[in-house]
Amino acid sequence: MTDAVPAMTTRQRIAYQGEPGANSHLACRDVYPDYDAVPFQTFEECFAAIEDGTVQLAMIPVENSTAGRVADIHHLLPHTKAHIIGEYFLPVRHQLLALPGATLEGLKTVHSHPQALAQCRSALRALGLRPVPDADTAGAARELAQSGDLTKAAIASKMAAEVYGLDILRSDLADDEHNTTRFLIFSGEDLRAAAGVHALVTTFFFEVKNRPAALYKALGGFATNGVNMTKLESFMVGGGFVATQFLADIEGSPEEPAVARAFEELGFFADYRILGVYRASRYRERFADQANTGAALSRASAAGR
Repeated sequence: MTDAVPAMTTRQRIAYQGEPGANSHLACRDVYPDYDAVPFQTFEECFAAIEDGTVQLAMIPVENSTAGRVADIHHLLPHTKAHIIGEYFLPVRHQLLALPGATLEGLKTVHSHPQALAQCRSALRALGLRPVPDADTAGAARELAQSGDLTKAAIASKMAAEVYGLDILRSDLADDEHNTTRFLIFSGEDLRAAAGVHALVTTFFFEVKNRPAALYKALGGFATNGVNMTKLESFMVGGGFVATQFLADIEGSPEEPAVARAFEELGFFADYRILGVYRASRYRERFADQANTGAALSRASAAGR
């Protein structure tokens, strides 16, 4: 009688840009704890890994509530064959990291991804530190750990401090206490969420010619059909000035009659491609509540003057 050989199990894999301890790594762990998170140096490599089947998913940051959209991502989206299947909002907690034995008074420079530096601009100015851009937050932490330089600091996550043996000299460094990064989750499969179950988001690209009223006509169907557009961003096509490309988010699904009519009208005036139809994050409700509260406080303050 022979011993039974246990079946081999292959874990699913999710790509992220950066190094272990990066905020994208944290997002992967939060949403897909049972997946192996695989780091890549560039966003292009993440998309290529989906397309060739190296990974099943990718966690890609697209915008931050403090620093705005992530550079390069929107120029890559029209060319990828991957599909958006979800979104995740990560509250970002930036830590000021330094080597054991370093002090705030002895620091001169701080290294991190340009987005992280932008999100902590006022705090760094108050500390008198010179920002130095790096490829990513966790990479800056690793390089700091290897440098032995007590005058250098890095902005990265608490996880990065643990991974690379660094001290946290200042916690929650971001200028905005509600600092949040929105991630989109990509898959090689077009897994569109079904309409009528949860609140949905549809993300799509479209291109119009540089002509009078072209954008007005392209978007008219969304207005007349009562479809709420939550984001609209523009990009030049091919570095020229004769056509403009737009990335948009709307509430709802093309399966819904009103949205279907809006896309039908869009098709008369522009070429478009749907990147994904996915469940809206519940974090959106928190943003709406915060915005409503802030508006109410502003009105109350104005009335009291």
